[in-house]
Amino acid sequence: MSVDGGETEKPGTGDQYGPDGLRGQQSSDTLPPAGAPAADAVGSRDLERINPPHLAPPTGFSHAVRATAPGTLVFLAGQTALDGSGRIVGDGIVEQFERALSNLLEVAAASGAGPSDLAKLTVFAVDIADYRRHARDIGRVWKRLVGSAFPAMAVIGATRLWDEAALVEIEGIAVVRQ
Repeated sequence: MSVDGGETEKPGTGDQYGPDGLRGQQSSDTLPPAGAPAADAVGSRDLERINPPHLAPPTGFSHAVRATAPGTLVFLAGQTALDGSGRIVGDGIVEQFERALSNLLEVAAASGAGPSDLAKLTVFAVDIADYRRHARDIGRVWKRLVGSAFPAMAVIGATRLWDEAALVEIEGIAVVRQ
């Protein structure tokens, strides 16, 4: 599937498929028209945040993010609170979240992506209850470093991360416009 909305060839078939995966149709044939009351769609630099009103209002994430302009996908590897010497820094979840997010944003910037280009993030936390207890502080860190553009996001509980001292790891996908 092409990020730029064009048709792509399904591998091994020679058939042309539109960006929605349906042969001979464009995504606009299967999606509600822009501005339709069925969804709250907010755009930011060609990433459209979609939050249907019949779902619970999202807090700190978007239900979906659609890339509406040509671009390049950048897959951002999981980042923890490692400093430049390879040591985990930060005693608590908030400090480690800030460092992990800062590391992710640095990798994104090196790839040509800014905070508003983040389309999807996954946060892995070793203690979901602790993450939830500090959600407001984590939200303040997010707003300070990224702003109010929220990607599609999930928080997943993990028994342990690669770095034993890590409390949180963040991975993502960005769309860099051409």
